[in-house]
Amino acid sequence: MDMPFPARTRGTPVNTPDTATPAPSAAAAKATRGGPARRGSLGPVGLVLAGGVSVQFGGALAVSLMPRAGALGVVALRLLVAAVVLLLVCRPRLRGHSRADWGTAVVFGITLAAMNGLFYQAADRIPLGPAVTLEVLGPLALSVLASRRAVNLVWAGLALAGVFLLGGGSGFGDLDPVGVAFALGAGAMWAAYIVFSVRVGRRFPQADGLALAMAVGALLFLPLGIAGSGAKLVDPVVLGLGAAVALLSSVLPYTLELLALRRLPASTFAIMMSLEPALAAAAGFLLLGQTLSLMEAAAIALVIAASMGAVRTQVGSARHN
Repeated sequence: MDMPFPARTRGTPVNTPDTATPAPSAAAAKATRGGPARRGSLGPVGLVLAGGVSVQFGGALAVSLMPRAGALGVVALRLLVAAVVLLLVCRPRLRGHSRADWGTAVVFGITLAAMNGLFYQAADRIPLGPAVTLEVLGPLALSVLASRRAVNLVWAGLALAGVFLLGGGSGFGDLDPVGVAFALGAGAMWAAYIVFSVRVGRRFPQADGLALAMAVGALLFLPLGIAGSGAKLVDPVVLGLGAAVALLSSVLPYTLELLALRRLPASTFAIMMSLEPALAAAAGFLLLGQTLSLMEAAAIALVIAASMGAVRTQVGSARHN
């Protein structure tokens, strides 16, 4: 079975292109039968784009907060606030789950915490655009390997060419090699996140599994945040900005993407997620003053093209089967 490409954003349970979006709820069906969206309201594509912008600008805000609270502290605050909000909204059932259910949720939480922790360590060392571009290689590799079609060698080649350009053709140029390693590690965790997101989605209703996993991740990361940031975490400004990061990077995009998936095919959604490196570069430029060279911009474009190509190949294979 083809594995899904990112339907992310470090928050949204993934739907595979070959299984498409799950059957909508009665409310969703009623909304769909109601015809086109009202004038002035966001359509599904607009919702996905708004979610992507929210994620990346939340990431830029997190980078600006790191001098105050450190990367570990920012991750701890983001996971903690997101977990509290999701638990209050979802109110997941704690009883009636098997040991395998809980084991899957715990591993999902560990993966989620590691993905966020590694990514913010990368963003603390290299610009946001290149960090997200390198991170996307994890889901892209998963998609290419799972599809097992010869055409995916083309997409893999495009992605490798993008990485080569991103490094200036030799050793990643001016990029901090430790930051590059963290970004690649975050990409590996993103691929694992996709796999376990699918499994959790099968074992828990709605977003219950995500809420429980987020709580696990927050509990695991909180000691690291306290050790790295200490009393800075209770500073009112840090708390406020940390809550904003959680809302922008987890809660708001999850809500927008959930609404969008009621009316948007999962394959189209996944293709739009491939635009995240470009959105990250824009957020880094507008909020952090991070500029890109022409070579870095070309590298990001190549990785985006590879991501879109891999998703389209998946969709075509699923329809053929």
